[in-house]
Amino acid sequence: MILSLIFISCHTDKSTSVEEDKEKKEDKISAEEMSKQLQEDGFKSFTYKEGDTTYLMQQYYMVFLKSGPNRDQDSLSLAKLQQQHMAHLERMGNEGYASLIGPFEDSSDIKGIAVYNTRTLKEADSLANLDPMVKAGRLTIEVHPWWTAKGNKLN
Repeated sequence: MILSLIFISCHTDKSTSVEEDKEKKEDKISAEEMSKQLQEDGFKSFTYKEGDTTYLMQQYYMVFLKSGPNRDQDSLSLAKLQQQHMAHLERMGNEGYASLIGPFEDSSDIKGIAVYNTRTLKEADSLANLDPMVKAGRLTIEVHPWWTAKGNKLN
């Protein structure tokens, strides 16, 4: 009797799992439908097929944070600016406007990057210019349209 209960229990769990998997597959929308929705929402996107895989491409905006003309802040002012800068970048990330945010380690003119998920270059530029470091002139920005497959991630 115990064995039959275990079997029934396992069998029931397995069928529920298959049904849930089927529902999840039905809930998924196609790349073409996602692209259409993105376009209706004002984003630039397209799909292309390679073999059995359909890629949904979306335009993002790569923002380069570069050395600005005003880099002579005292240590106290700089610490306050850095705190405000980090709060701004965190807000951009939390609100879904930016991701892949971070500094470069070398001593080049480019100090960091942020990838903005906005409808237009103008919107990315406006948001990046709200950064207190940019407002203070310690950093300047350079914005470039950038395409990548939607949902890509760093490994």
